[in-house]
Amino acid sequence: MQGDISVRVIAGTAKGRLLKAVPGIGTRPTTDKVKEAIFSMIGPYFDGGLGLDLFAGTGGLGIEALSRGLDRVIFIDMEKTSIQVIEDNLKTLGFKDQAEVYRNEAQRALQVLSKRGLKFDLIFLDPPYSMKQVDELLLQMQQMDMIQDQATVLVEHDAKHVYPDGIGRFKVRKRTNYGETAVAIYLYTDIIRTGGGLDGTEHS
Repeated sequence: MQGDISVRVIAGTAKGRLLKAVPGIGTRPTTDKVKEAIFSMIGPYFDGGLGLDLFAGTGGLGIEALSRGLDRVIFIDMEKTSIQVIEDNLKTLGFKDQAEVYRNEAQRALQVLSKRGLKFDLIFLDPPYSMKQVDELLLQMQQMDMIQDQATVLVEHDAKHVYPDGIGRFKVRKRTNYGETAVAIYLYTDIIRTGGGLDGTEHS
C-alpha cells in the first residue's frame, strides 16, 4: 500500500474525518477496511486507558483509538516526515492534548518509556513488513513490566509470516488475513498480578 492512500477515522468523536498521509511510498497506512475490522475485534470502544502506537506512520491506529475513547496515546516513529504528519493530524482532529509524539527507534523508545514507569492497556505494532522481530519487542515489554494485565496487543504483519500463538505471557486471541496483510490480536496476562501459577493453580 502506498503512502498517498487516503484514510479516515472510522468511528467515535472524530468519525469521518480524513487523515493526512505521509508523502511518498515508504509508509503503508492501514486501510479503512482493515482498520474497521481491527477495531470490531478489539473494541470497538474504550473506557479510558493508555495506548502505544510504536510504528505510527500517519498515526491512524492510535488516533482511531483516541476517537473511540482511549484517554491517551504515545506515538513513536523513526521518520521525520511521519512525525510531522502525526502531529498535524492530532492538531487537526483536536487530540493534541491527549498525545505524545516522539521520533525514535522502537527498542530505544521502549527503554525510555519503561524508565517512566508507564504501563499500556492497548498496543499497536504495525512495523515495515520486512521486520520479523515483533515477538522480541513483546518479550522486551514484558521484561520491562510495561503492560497492564489483560492488555490487548495488535500486530499487523505480512501474511506470509506467522507469529507463534504464545509469546511469553501473550496469547493469541484472534488471527485474520486481508490479502497480503495479516492481523494477530494478543491478550497479555500478568501471571504475578493475577496470582495464577504456571500450572494453573493459585498461590497465596
